[in-house]
Amino acid sequence: MIDIRELRTRYDEIKANIQNRWMNVDLDKIIADQDKRAELLHDIEDLRARRNENAKKMKGKMEADVRQALIAEGKALKDELASKEALFSEIDALFNEEARTIPNYAHPEAPIGKEDKDSLAIKFHGEPKRFPFKPKDHVQLGEALDILDFESGAKVAGQKFYYVKNKAVILQMAMERYAMDIVLKHGFTPFITPDIAKEEILQGIGFNPRGAESNIYTIEGTGTCLVGTAEITLGGYYQNTILDKKDLPIKMTGLSHCFRREAGGAGQYSKGLYRVHQFSKLEMFIYCLPEQSDDFHKQLLAIEEEIFSGLGLAYRVVDTATGDLGAPAYRKFDIEAWMPGRGEGGEYGEVTSTSNCTDYQARSLNIRYRDDDGKIRFVHMLNGTAMALSRAMVALIENYQNEDGSITIPEALVKYTGFDRIEK
Repeated sequence: MIDIRELRTRYDEIKANIQNRWMNVDLDKIIADQDKRAELLHDIEDLRARRNENAKKMKGKMEADVRQALIAEGKALKDELASKEALFSEIDALFNEEARTIPNYAHPEAPIGKEDKDSLAIKFHGEPKRFPFKPKDHVQLGEALDILDFESGAKVAGQKFYYVKNKAVILQMAMERYAMDIVLKHGFTPFITPDIAKEEILQGIGFNPRGAESNIYTIEGTGTCLVGTAEITLGGYYQNTILDKKDLPIKMTGLSHCFRREAGGAGQYSKGLYRVHQFSKLEMFIYCLPEQSDDFHKQLLAIEEEIFSGLGLAYRVVDTATGDLGAPAYRKFDIEAWMPGRGEGGEYGEVTSTSNCTDYQARSLNIRYRDDDGKIRFVHMLNGTAMALSRAMVALIENYQNEDGSITIPEALVKYTGFDRIEK
């Protein structure tokens, strides 16, 4: 969440930011509830002081009627205090829930717009692949080569589940290792993370674990959820921790399964592997000093570009519009790879994103460091997709298809696969 002490001092800025993100947040009610919370806290502190004073008086010698009066006063204070504390607990929980709905501040250069179409393409790399034949999409290619099975996935687990088979299994493992090797070269510590996290961690990272609009699978009765990204588990790793400044930056990379409900994710652009309920992903995560986060955000983007340019894929870099940022992000860049089978004649499709969330997640998760003056401050937290295996597979299969339906393995992956072609 943002610093709640700034609700009044930066009111106009916060209000405009909410509008620019097209979010429905009642800032005035949140401030009113903050005042109620402060008033109740003041009353509670006053009652505690009076209760303590009453207890001190009880220790001395006094007449019986005076003692009885003090006992009655003590009981009344106790009852009133219990009532105020119950009210405070209720309004405090409500206020904190409301405060989490306020989005992070947006970078002044982030494009203002409601949807992804309002985002700004800031860089193009490579030329989109053109074929002397009509290219197929990855579903047609994968099923013909018996390396992807969507029908059996739907039969066993439901729609938007799938099987990866035969040489595609080796290809996916090769992609994982290829991306991992690049990330490790840049000083990241590798993790394989849990597939489950507590709801409090999801809320701290900025994900909504419940409600019709949630994209999260909740495990009923456990207070836990299946994670949609290792950003959740890597970001929760240092919850309630004061880090040593000398240890920053902390650079982590996590391989995990990802589970997403993807409610409403239908249509031709979501077909096949592009939008599924389960996939594997290698995620990058950085904890750093506030003054370092802009530079590290650029570094995360550069690593993503290194991964996809190394595969010989054409892509564009997109500066994400404010309405599509998500509440925690201060700024977000997406890489969209060219996918020849997408749409009528091929289109770009998102394969990575990287976000600078500044101190928004750190405040909710209470992750701090001690500066050179001994002051406790919140770290900045960033995340970036090294490779989402399902979408990367879409781009590879479609761009490296041949007229006979076979798929050429990109040169960078051959040393990991041990073969250079997938054929019938």
